[in-house]
Amino acid sequence: MKYSKEDKPERAGGGGAGSRAVPVALVFLFLCGFSFYLGGIYSTGRTFTLFDAAATAATTRTLRVPLSTKQESSLAIANSEEEEVEFPECPADYQDYTPCTDPKRWRRYGNYRLSFMERHCPPPPDRAVCLVPPPAGYKPPIRWPKSKDQCWYRNVPYDWINSQKSNQHWLRKEGDRFAFPGGGTMFPNGVGAYVDLMADLIPGMKDGTVRTALDTGCGVASWGGDLLARGILTVSLAPRDNHEAQVQFALERGIPAILGIISTQRLPIPSGSMDMAHCSRCLIPWTEFGGLYLMEIQRVLRPGGFWVLSGPPINYENRWHGWNTTVEAQKSDFDRLKKMLAGMCFRLYAKKGDIAVWQKPLDGAACYDKLTPVTSPAKCDDSVDPDAAWYVPMRSCVTAPTAKARAAAKQLPKWPQRLGYIAQDRVSAVPGGSGSAMKHDDAKWKAAAKHYKALLPALGSDKVRNVMDMNTVYGGFAASLVKDPVWVMNVVSSYGPNSLGVVYDRGLIGTNHDWCEAFSTYPRTYDLMHADGLFTAESHRCEMKFVLLEMDRVLRPTGYAIIRDNPYFLDSVATIAKGMRWTCDRHDTENKENEKEKLLICHKKLWSAKSTQ
Repeated sequence: MKYSKEDKPERAGGGGAGSRAVPVALVFLFLCGFSFYLGGIYSTGRTFTLFDAAATAATTRTLRVPLSTKQESSLAIANSEEEEVEFPECPADYQDYTPCTDPKRWRRYGNYRLSFMERHCPPPPDRAVCLVPPPAGYKPPIRWPKSKDQCWYRNVPYDWINSQKSNQHWLRKEGDRFAFPGGGTMFPNGVGAYVDLMADLIPGMKDGTVRTALDTGCGVASWGGDLLARGILTVSLAPRDNHEAQVQFALERGIPAILGIISTQRLPIPSGSMDMAHCSRCLIPWTEFGGLYLMEIQRVLRPGGFWVLSGPPINYENRWHGWNTTVEAQKSDFDRLKKMLAGMCFRLYAKKGDIAVWQKPLDGAACYDKLTPVTSPAKCDDSVDPDAAWYVPMRSCVTAPTAKARAAAKQLPKWPQRLGYIAQDRVSAVPGGSGSAMKHDDAKWKAAAKHYKALLPALGSDKVRNVMDMNTVYGGFAASLVKDPVWVMNVVSSYGPNSLGVVYDRGLIGTNHDWCEAFSTYPRTYDLMHADGLFTAESHRCEMKFVLLEMDRVLRPTGYAIIRDNPYFLDSVATIAKGMRWTCDRHDTENKENEKEKLLICHKKLWSAKSTQ
């Protein structure tokens, strides 16, 4: 039976026009909400996999590198293996491209406290979907331990730092390579003599008490390099600035380093992690902004940890002539520094020559109890987790360690015994975390590392030095490699349980990170990248294509990737990897019966950019 428009019965309580207004209003609200959702995505610069195909298609239309029609259609099916993906080469001037600290974008951001040097990642439409080329004449790096003292000039062809710093013995060009004599602005007699004096002032540097360290304004990381032989792991930190590639020099040498600056955001490190922090004429204005930068050092230092300063205003009585200042100004600055540190409960531990050492109290309850949110300096309230460190603004307040944190610091074993240490308060932050779970995790990675070495003999040899574990929980993979000639950057997801404190408690190093964005490093800086369950964990947020392109940017030519994941994701990874000129082989894990988890071991080959051939 058919009804005409006139015959159709009206709904109770409403006429035709009014009833049609209701769905129209709902549609309007839906469109507004959806528009707000998309706006949120693009304003934050993060990529989500909802409507991936449409988002990818929009991206390929606005790339700075032109793509062919075939490439556009291939890239628009990001997670499919039905078509092969073939990525173009980036232009030659992308050879040192750091997406989230790109000098070409600095003018978009303010100069306040040099915040333009912090992380500012490009929005999805501005991302480069291309392969970053190596410099002309690039060749596999010199192997460790020789790389500590020399590297190929063509791998980091930066003459500015050589011409400006060779008189301070940072480095010097010798034929086809750079040599690192171990000098520095504050250690003209060599970094070894400088650290020897420091170790005399801090006996804990000799007995395993000091294991993790932070070097702010690290230069070419000679201090961190010297400490490696003393059993101390250092995170060397420097911004991308006019010194050109400080961090890249450090990593080319095989020394841990990361791009970063103490400016407006917290360092991506949890509270109470570092046994020692160091500044050798790093030019950070410690006494400005109410001591804000000192408060960040206070936050990341472990109870009982040390802060070491050399350079202005230390030893101002003998040094002020060369600092373009007056003795009165330097004395005033030193007095202000001592007062600020005392207000934060530090004590002047030792001072000799150009070096001064302050210690954060191992307990300090009596001092911290005197501070309140309204004193000067103020005591931080509980509104922000002290361990939260991913795009979290620094706070003008002192982070007082909890009673549990102070007790754990007192019980912390010396290295290497602390590798197996379990801090229950930190471990419990992980869902299902416990001492037995961590031991089980260690056993798993011990077996896995043995299996990896059978499949990839380069692991454990001098062919692999810089290793990144892209998605760790307890640092078990790094712990399994502790006797090998490697160091491991442990990465804990900024969107998952923050277990990075557990990693540092064990005497290992790492950082928080979101793999929807680029990592804070230069291209070609890691020999091996290990991704355990990364795509399963992040597939709902991060587009696989961009994660893999970032891995390609970070990996050295001739480097390796071990991807451990569900076979569903490995099929897609293999397709994209082929388009990045990688060769990959699929393997069982150490548990051959586990069909839900397989391995993809990939090798990045060395290729020359077409523009340099």
